[in-house]
Amino acid sequence: MDTIRIMIEEEKVDARIREIAAQINREYEGKEIHLIGVLKGSVFFVCELAKRLTVPCTMDFMSVSSYGNEKSSSGIVRIRKDLDENIEGKHCILVEDIIDSGRTLSYMIPTLMQRNPASLKLCTLLDKPDRRVRDVAVDYVGFEIPDEFVVGYGLDYSQKYRNLPYIGVVEQE
Repeated sequence: MDTIRIMIEEEKVDARIREIAAQINREYEGKEIHLIGVLKGSVFFVCELAKRLTVPCTMDFMSVSSYGNEKSSSGIVRIRKDLDENIEGKHCILVEDIIDSGRTLSYMIPTLMQRNPASLKLCTLLDKPDRRVRDVAVDYVGFEIPDEFVVGYGLDYSQKYRNLPYIGVVEQE
């Protein structure tokens, strides 16, 4: 049986998403943006972010994996679902739930840049810099967190706990 300790309360997550959306709205005023959510974890975050955007936006999703059912990355990145739309000439924001090792993004960003977007920025709800093995430039960060295994708000442990409305830490007994 897992015990979940709350790390970041729902109200704080909601407030920070509003702040990120406000920043994006200012920076992209007069432009249209294309959000690229990384499945499955970013779904909750990308939807909440999109609801708070006032600039026109479209959305698409990719599915990549480097975890499987483990708590640590295998280091092998696989695209399981590619984008449905062409991103050439679009102002894109890649939306992640969490960045830890940076391996997935160090693969995804060059792959997306080959498709000639007008711009590509990176947005993450959670950043875990202590786990970084590949440098990635993050443009919008919700929260910087310590190296603990977190769940909730789309983050899972073996497909469980995604639906928690806060960020929690799995403490196994």
